[in-house]
Amino acid sequence: MSNKTIFTGCATAIATPMNADGSINYDEFGRLIDFQIDNGIDGLVICGTTGESATMTDEEHREVIRYGIERVNHRVPVIAGAGSNDTAYAVELSKEAEKMGADALLQVTPYYNKTSQRGLVKHFTTIADAVNIPIMLYNVPSRTGCNIGIDAYIEMSKHPNITAVKEASGNMSTIMAISAYTDLGIYSGNDDEALCCLALGGKGLISVTSNVAPHEKHDEIKLYLNGKREEALEAARKLLKLDKAMFMDVNPIPVKEALNIMGFKAGECRLPLCSMSDDGKAKLKAVMSEMGLVDIIK
Repeated sequence: MSNKTIFTGCATAIATPMNADGSINYDEFGRLIDFQIDNGIDGLVICGTTGESATMTDEEHREVIRYGIERVNHRVPVIAGAGSNDTAYAVELSKEAEKMGADALLQVTPYYNKTSQRGLVKHFTTIADAVNIPIMLYNVPSRTGCNIGIDAYIEMSKHPNITAVKEASGNMSTIMAISAYTDLGIYSGNDDEALCCLALGGKGLISVTSNVAPHEKHDEIKLYLNGKREEALEAARKLLKLDKAMFMDVNPIPVKEALNIMGFKAGECRLPLCSMSDDGKAKLKAVMSEMGLVDIIK
């Protein structure tokens, strides 16, 4: 087992609440952060995919990270999304997030322009050379069109600052190979695959579902890590319908709607992401009602 541990357990890829005019609702963001920590979450990923970093201005991206770090105030580790398909920009953003006090950085593979495996290694090591905090690679080929191969993982794992990976490829064979051939800390990027990842040596989950069910997702992962596998599996089975509901439309559309159903003022996503259909909202509300999650935030 590697000692390169950013956190163990379940971290939330936290949504970014918006006002009616589309601006960021910092007060509600603070409430959501406190709700997460009060309910036992083990870490927070700020400005990830679920946080809508793709449609933030540079200034907003920095301000959301800064506000989040200050609000968390060392209660749990903060992993700041500071990736880009422009290596120079990712370096700049990563340095700033480190100065603000981020505990680690989430670095997504370059999207749209993509790159070769050699290019991936150069991209990530250039960023890692520029900072002194741990880097978590983020492999999500369904969104980026770019997949990290095992040889690139092996090469990058030699860098002292590249310590972990959020694997959202859904490829258990890749996760097994990372576990066998590197000492990277492995975190599942998919809620419904978390226990599979843990069984292959993973350290935890970066969750979307935990935005609305932090206590329950925390317990699912903790039970497994504590050797209570049957109980963990039972917890996972109970949460599966909610996990699936969070992805009934493009993430983070359903999770923001779910937060609104709970009673948070999460608002809507920024275009090009648009709100769910009335039919979709009704289906989501039905699942949440089953879980006792409707109008619980006052």
